[in-house]
Amino acid sequence: MEPKLISLEGVSVTPLKKIHHPKGDVFHALKCTEDSFQKFGEAYFTTVHKGDLKGWKQHTKMTMNLVVPVGSVTLYFYNEKLSKGASLQCVEDNYVRVTVSPGVWMAFKGCGEGLNLMLNIASIPHDPEEAINVDIGTYPLIDGI
Repeated sequence: MEPKLISLEGVSVTPLKKIHHPKGDVFHALKCTEDSFQKFGEAYFTTVHKGDLKGWKQHTKMTMNLVVPVGSVTLYFYNEKLSKGASLQCVEDNYVRVTVSPGVWMAFKGCGEGLNLMLNIASIPHDPEEAINVDIGTYPLIDGI
């Protein structure tokens, strides 16, 4: 199946490779030779339970590279300058890396029954002073791409 893409300024989607191996699969995430790689700040995983929403968050300096290797997570984005939103469901048959530029609002929702795991390969180390958080009702959750 072809990966689903998204059309929103400040958000790009890169299809990723999963290499099947009988003893355990290999999931690619990010190479330093790719255009979306800027620099490495830190990498961390976050989980989200089915039906739970996290967000809205806007980073003012950090570029996020988001990958969902396990489970199902819907990512929501809102570009305040354009008054436009979009979403993308990351699941097994849509294995992608989503690069989010600073200034784009982001939220996400757990959709899978079991573990929903997301990796962020961030361009800078975590700094609570560079992120803005607002209530989930601040921007619309746009379903679809």
